Amino acid sequence: MSQTDADATVSIVGGGPAGLSAALFTQKNGLQTRVFDTDGTWMHKAHLFNYLGVGSQDGTAFMETARRQVDSFGVERHQGEEVTDVTATDDAFSLETAEGSYDADYVVLATGANRDLAESLGCAFNGDVVDVGVDMETSVNDAYATGAMVRAEEWQAVISAGDGAAAALNILSKEKGEHFHDFDVPADADGVFGAMSDEA
Repeated sequence: MSQTDADATVSIVGGGPAGLSAALFTQKNGLQTRVFDTDGTWMHKAHLFNYLGVGSQDGTAFMETARRQVDSFGVERHQGEEVTDVTATDDAFSLETAEGSYDADYVVLATGANRDLAESLGCAFNGDVVDVGVDMETSVNDAYATGAMVRAEEWQAVISAGDGAAAALNILSKEKGEHFHDFDVPADADGVFGAMSDEA
């Protein structure tokens, strides 16, 4: 597994497939990552038959597995802590919750169809959705939007997870100063999956 030498911090608002996917990629590759998760994900109403690699799984069980996975890499997960505002500072972001303020170099918005934080941050919209490119970066430099907030109708867990990964890889590419690819080989799995099994 590749590691960056950067000390950049990433704050992710939302703990569904998009947010946890982004968190997995950034923390796994050496960026200090925190996730604010109010557990409002639609996954609790889902049963997965259409998620590649998952034959049949209850959405809540899927989320439990995803949380264990990001926890195994050391993501700082703020379960139940709601972000009420995000503002851009000179070279970073400030996130406000009832518990306090948090600074971050990058922010990933993964709040489903709720686009309030993107709007208050000043992100450009294309109609009703947040305007992003394939890298999921918004018009606000180093701020990313994912999933249902950037799509009018294509609200699928697997698409959201891909959006989160795309945002994370773009952040990692910026930090590395070159295109970054997270590519593991079978030997990399020895310690990782053993640790996850121990925690299950």
